[in-house]
Amino acid sequence: MRDGNIHEIIRQDSLEHMKTERLSRETVAKGAIITYCHDRIKTPAGHECVYDFLEHPGAAAALPVLDDGRIVMVRQYRNALDRFTLEIPAGGLNGRTEDTKDAALRELKEETGFEAGKCAYLLTVDPTVAYGNEKIDIYVAADLKKSERALDEDEYINVEAWSVEDLAELILAGKIRDAKTCAAVMTWDHIVKSGKIPF
Repeated sequence: MRDGNIHEIIRQDSLEHMKTERLSRETVAKGAIITYCHDRIKTPAGHECVYDFLEHPGAAAALPVLDDGRIVMVRQYRNALDRFTLEIPAGGLNGRTEDTKDAALRELKEETGFEAGKCAYLLTVDPTVAYGNEKIDIYVAADLKKSERALDEDEYINVEAWSVEDLAELILAGKIRDAKTCAAVMTWDHIVKSGKIPF
């Protein structure tokens, strides 16, 4: 929003009349991380249908900023995509009660070997709104000090340093498509250009 201007409503329906009603939720299968469910839904028109739903315990990520402004990234193979990806460090919560800031700093150290002297909330991403409740809280980490990595036994990760400008170009070219990484990098790029760095 700029100078008090608001968005234009092109078509408006009653939001209350658009809401569906969940009649039941049935667990189909439980995995190591996610639970697959069938939700029986009643639509606003009264029809009943079944939605797929993936229950996720939540995740956290860090956008690590070196003293020279470059971003610490991780390159790893992703089985679901059958290719390597360039991402910000991230991982699932150790239980639903783990603080997401603690989780982001833990993943930063485990994957990159950096510890952060400064950390501030950046944004939250809901990457699977059509079929899941995964929520990723993302923090910007700075004043980085080298430490030791603690990779999981199934993790093989390269650690790389990239300029924000080069990462933004890769995102706009479609070469980085990971949602949390795109959101974090482009948000940080805007913050840096606006001079509103939170440290």
